[in-house]
Amino acid sequence: MGESEVRRTVETVWRMEAGRVVAGIAGIVRDVGLAEELAQDALVAALEQWPRDGVPANPGAWLTTVGKRRAIDALRRRQTRERTLAELGRDLDEQVTPDFDAAVEDRIEDDLLRLIFVACHPVLSPIARAALTLRLIGGLTTGEIARAFLTTEPTVGQRITRAKQTLAAAWVPFEVPGPADRAERLDSVLEVVYLIFNEGYAATAGDDLMRPALCQEALRLARQLQALMPGEPEVHGLAALLEIQASRTHARTAPDGEPILLNDQDRRRWDQLLIRRGLAALDRARTDHPGPYAVQAEIAACHARARTPEETDWARIAALYAELARLVPSPVVELNRAVAIAQAEGPAAGLAAARALADEPALAQYYLLPGVLGDLLAKLGRHDEARQEFERAASLVDNARVRALLLDRAADCGQKKS
Repeated sequence: MGESEVRRTVETVWRMEAGRVVAGIAGIVRDVGLAEELAQDALVAALEQWPRDGVPANPGAWLTTVGKRRAIDALRRRQTRERTLAELGRDLDEQVTPDFDAAVEDRIEDDLLRLIFVACHPVLSPIARAALTLRLIGGLTTGEIARAFLTTEPTVGQRITRAKQTLAAAWVPFEVPGPADRAERLDSVLEVVYLIFNEGYAATAGDDLMRPALCQEALRLARQLQALMPGEPEVHGLAALLEIQASRTHARTAPDGEPILLNDQDRRRWDQLLIRRGLAALDRARTDHPGPYAVQAEIAACHARARTPEETDWARIAALYAELARLVPSPVVELNRAVAIAQAEGPAAGLAAARALADEPALAQYYLLPGVLGDLLAKLGRHDEARQEFERAASLVDNARVRALLLDRAADCGQKKS
């Protein structure tokens, strides 16, 4: 295996194993920032040694073991005179054996769960949580995260550094929160994964409608959470939602990158494997009191089960949005319900529901409100009004592809008589 091929192997292994490596080290040093530094040391060692010695049979275990050795050395250097540390060092030395295949301990999965809860701690801003999660759990480089969120590498680096400093200053323990705090902290974890997916699925800025790499990272995180927390229905609800949404990826854009609206998509291009995975996760999410992610997954499932747009159960979707609005009151949810009402009862009913949201402050700069109004007005033949709404929507959106679509629709309305 050539050096360049070994380097690609190292990068692939790191992307797959970074979370477990950092988690295993953090389980020893109880410091996320130090754990990442030591994991990076192990990565450098791999880049130096694997081209010379060959890729080990269990590369993830190799990285974890080397990182743990460095962790033990760091602890000894810091507190060599403390008896408890000396005992810890002896115990850990017994665990760090030359048998790299056996080096990953059973507790690594628990440590990974702890790491996820720490990286997604509510003391951090949502964007800081997302960046730190992609760095620690996803193994992405600072440059990759910067490109994914269309920002600069120094900005991302500063966010990650400040996030680690904030966690240290807040004395956030390296542990899964107790039952009293778990619900709030789990909400934060799920919010971060959802944020990452949404930024990939509908990019807020730039020239591309989607950033598939972010969608894939979010899916991977959701699947990890399913394995780590199989008894949490909302974890399965989120996974179901992301699997089903991701199934439409290949049908959402034309060959030239132009967006294709849901009802115009070729449903034969929807990924049936992802749909099956999503529906299976949804079965595991169902309870007497479903959470917001499970309800959104039920909505996505209504679309996934419809072989044609005409077969979509829009009445059920409208009812599900009403349930979602009860769980998480939001004008955005109400706007989605207005769209469903338009499909179920006609554009006039939908327009009335959407117009009722016109004075909502949260929607004042939200391009989808005038976008929906424009669509419904066009269906009612009120093309002059529709053109104005499409133009207003285009002025509010930063994504170039979406802006072009809205301007095309405005131009089309301008060519028609009111």
